[in-house]
Formats: sequence, C-alpha cells, structure tokens
Amino acid sequence: MEQQSAELLEKIRQQFDFAPYPRAPLEDFPRDIQYLCIHNLTTPYYLRNQKVIHPEGKVILDAACGTGYHTLGLQVANPGAKIVATDISEASVKLARTRLEYHGFHDVEFHALAIEDLPQLGLQFDYINADEVLYLVPDAVAALQAMKAVLKPDGIIRTNLHSSLQRFSYYRAQQVFKIMGLMDEAPGELEIGLVRETAQALKNNTRLKASVWKKEYETNDEGILTNLLLQGDKGFTVPQMFAALRAANLEFINMVNWQDWNLMNLFKESEKLPVSLLSKLPQLSLEERLHLFELLHSVHRLLDFWCGHPNADKSFVPVAQWNNADWQRAKFRLHPNINMSVIKQEIIASVNYNEPWKFSRYLPFTEGSVTAIEPTTAAGLLPLFDAPQTINNLVERWQKIKPVDPVTLNPREPQVAWEQVKQLLTNLEQSGLVLVEIQN
Repeated sequence: MEQQSAELLEKIRQQFDFAPYPRAPLEDFPRDIQYLCIHNLTTPYYLRNQKVIHPEGKVILDAACGTGYHTLGLQVANPGAKIVATDISEASVKLARTRLEYHGFHDVEFHALAIEDLPQLGLQFDYINADEVLYLVPDAVAALQAMKAVLKPDGIIRTNLHSSLQRFSYYRAQQVFKIMGLMDEAPGELEIGLVRETAQALKNNTRLKASVWKKEYETNDEGILTNLLLQGDKGFTVPQMFAALRAANLEFINMVNWQDWNLMNLFKESEKLPVSLLSKLPQLSLEERLHLFELLHSVHRLLDFWCGHPNADKSFVPVAQWNNADWQRAKFRLHPNINMSVIKQEIIASVNYNEPWKFSRYLPFTEGSVTAIEPTTAAGLLPLFDAPQTINNLVERWQKIKPVDPVTLNPREPQVAWEQVKQLLTNLEQSGLVLVEIQN
C-alpha cells in the first residue's frame, strides 16, 4: 500500500513538473474582490467566532501552491501576514517564487514538499490554504492530519474535494483512458494527442463525448490534463467529506460558498413543499441538508470548505437574535476587502447620480436578502470607511439624511430610524459586507 502511494505521488509530481498548474500569465494580478474575500483569513474567523481578526503578523501556509497564483492572492488579501508556500513539484515551486518576486513580494518562503510531510517544516500556522489538492493525494485523511499537526489551536484550514456526483462523467472518461494505458505513467504530449484522437474518432452523440469533451480541449492541453488525464483524481460526496473530517478529528466550519448551498433555494415556493419533506427538514443535520442539496442539484465541482480543531469555535449570539443591550455594545465595520477608496467613490457616485449601489458583485457571500441598496441608504454607510461605528452614530447620520417620513412628511421618529438602521445592518452582516463585534 505504501509503495502504491509513493508511486502515485511520483506520478503526480511528474505530471505537475511537466505541466505546472495553474497556467496564469506571470503578470496577472488578483484584483477581484470576491476572490480576495475568500482568501482573506478574516472571513472564516468571523464566520466561526463573530470576531474580527487582522492578518498582520499571522502565519499563512499555501499548501500545494502550484505556480503561485493563489499564493499571490493570499499575500494581497492578507497584508502584513507571513506567507509560506509548499508544493510537491519543484518546477511549480520555481514558477511560484518567480511570480511572487515579479510582483515585488520577496519574503515568501517556498519549499518543495508533499502535503503529507508538512510537519517537517517545524512551523505552526494561523491559516492553511490547501486548494485543489486533497482529491489527488493517496490518503485524504492523512493529508488532513498532516495539516492539523501544523495548525495553531485556533487556526483554520480551507481545502476542497472533487464532487463525485458533479464529475461523474470525467471519472468515466478517466477509466476509459486507464484502459487505453494513457495513465500508466505521468501523461505527456503523446497521451494528450491520443486523447484528442479518441475524441475525434467518437461520434458526437456518444454520451461520454457529449458529457466531457469541450471545443477548447482541441488546443488546450491544461484542460485535458486537469480533467481527463488527472493522476490520483478522486471524487467524494458530502457524507464522505464529513467522514474524512471525523477520521482526522477536525471540525467542519462552513462551506466556502455556503450561500450557493441553500437547500430552500432549489424549490419554487418553500411554503409549498411536499408534507413528507417539510416535516423531515427540521430534523436534518447540516451534513444531511448539504447531502440532500448535492443529490438534488450536483452543480458544484468542488466541495469547498473550512475546518479547524474541535471546539475551537467561540459561542456567540447571531445578530438577528440580539437584544438592545447587544446593539448598544456593538461596533460595526466594513469587511477589510470592501474598505477601499475606489468603492467609497463608487458609493458617492451612486448618491450623486441617484442610482442603487449594487454591492453583491463584490461579495461571494450574498445569503442575506439585500444585494443592492438605494443611494441615500448607501450614503449612511460612508462613515464605515473611516472607522468602526456604533449604531447610535449611524442612526444620527440616518436621521440627517432621512429626516422626514416620505409618506406622512412628518419628522422621522428616532425609534423608527433606529429600527430601520438595525434591519439594514442585520441584512448587511448576513451578506458579509459588514462585520460586527460586541465590545466588552
């Protein structure tokens, strides 16, 4: 078994030495705010503990860094953090180092190292990003345990697995090419060419070809290597994901794109579900709800999730359940990747031109009902760009912006303004735009 694992790891290393991934041009720079929000360690820490932490001085590991694009993203999203990056492929590590230095980051530490050997680093990390690797390693539990061994007690891991339900056709294709002997060794140009010949020889209405073959594969080697000839590629279901976490003694925190796993969004009208399903839903665990989602709607290639040490989370009361005392002790701030001068100027422009401010395009977390806000409401958020604010400060500004009830034309009552601001902040906190902390 150990020999088979070693042989597979060697094939994986050779494959990524031959074709380092991803093939993002060296000059590409991560500016997409949704992308940066996902890679900012503030996001998962806040989801787990309703506490805002800052990246300065934190130590972040990019495990299986590939050519370093995500390493660059982690550096940009977490200014002031120390970044360490590892990969089994020396060719990939070399390209990753070149990428970071090209963009002026010379302090990133790189190691050619398998994920199972992370304890050899002798380091402890606040955050581990292990993107697009866990489904390749011979033993996902062993890889999770290796990451856990180097994770600080309150640290968080972001990693992912391929969905066996979403990628079912790709696994069928891989079986075909295994039968043809194209995956006996790490695939190269010969094997890529034979895949193309096979696709060309098949009728277009052949179920497998119709399911997996893309026109871009006629010229795109990377697509073939990362889908049809990917060494070690394995699929998982949600129950298998949770089983691996339990075996590694890690605790599930959340799906990274949790808003896209909302079971109720799959139904036309949530109040008109079949009685048998409606009565069952309240009894389902989070694992069961996620599994039901993937059975009904297997659209996600990745089971992308955050996890950490058991019992590392701190209990907190959701904002929607706060009492008035909680609101009085709270301070509100913008998500750090939203607090940018360019976005502030965008809000000012929406006010000047009387157009809604559509903030949802900046956030991968749009679970709340609000995705855009009208201009005068957006103007009420401008102080958040300068410093964290209390609700009293925001209500005072709200009353100046909206002093009159538009229906009665009477002065707006302070309690009405309070309730309106409270509801707005509740929605924006659920969306991820606004973060909040209770002051002791």
